[in-house]
Amino acid sequence: MYTNSASRLLLFLGTALTLRLNQALKGDDRERGDVPGWVMITLMSATLVAFILVMAQEYLGAMFEAAMAKVNNP
Repeated sequence: MYTNSASRLLLFLGTALTLRLNQALKGDDRERGDVPGWVMITLMSATLVAFILVMAQEYLGAMFEAAMAKVNNP
């Protein structure tokens, strides 16, 4: 169930990252600094967070429900 959506998300983010890196590598503007490096790090971090959330969504929901049950019923 989650594998299909996770693979689609990773494919989308990987494609976006590839396109952005190609644009950055083709540019001859040296005044941009290290922006492409930061963009890559940000996209990779976002991809990891999204992947972890998709894979652990069921477990995180169960943990939240258990915690709320303990708070509501001492």
